[in-house]
Amino acid sequence: MDEQTSSRRAIFLDRDGTINREVNYLSDPSQIELLPGAAETIAYWNSHNWMVVLVTNQAGVGRGYFPTSAVEAVHQKLQAVLAERGARLDGIYFCPHSTDDACSCRKPNSRLFVTASRELGIDLKRSFLIGDKLTDVMPARELGAKAILVRTGYGEEQSRHLGEIRGIVVKTAIDLREAKRIVEENS
Repeated sequence: MDEQTSSRRAIFLDRDGTINREVNYLSDPSQIELLPGAAETIAYWNSHNWMVVLVTNQAGVGRGYFPTSAVEAVHQKLQAVLAERGARLDGIYFCPHSTDDACSCRKPNSRLFVTASRELGIDLKRSFLIGDKLTDVMPARELGAKAILVRTGYGEEQSRHLGEIRGIVVKTAIDLREAKRIVEENS
């Protein structure tokens, strides 16, 4: 890995409730509905030398609600919808396990972030983790990244529990548009 790739910075985004509307166990691509400003914010980051990487838990696979092919179809549709608006995800990583599986890839574990960092040449200490659940941002502590909790999806309710996270500063934002401002001020 050369110096240029090892110093890449990234925005790690959760999917449901962060980029697109929360749909309980989203498995149908036709249910993709981007949140206001999501595509424009991602396109902005794309044009300002940020890698944008999706990291999402998909417990519906582990619970047998739908196969991994359904998750992949949703991700293909998400990429297509973003592309129509000039935005892209540079990587997509997901955990297919349920909460009962005790795997090492399900957030708040950091394995998917470390894998993405290694595969895409990302400097985690120059990166941001953004999501609507505390589990989306908790890995920032271990990774040395910065954390932003958006109040879309489950974020409003989750923000009431910020005091339960020790050893990490979590900024809050109304949505990805406000998260963009926080990233600019803190990078």
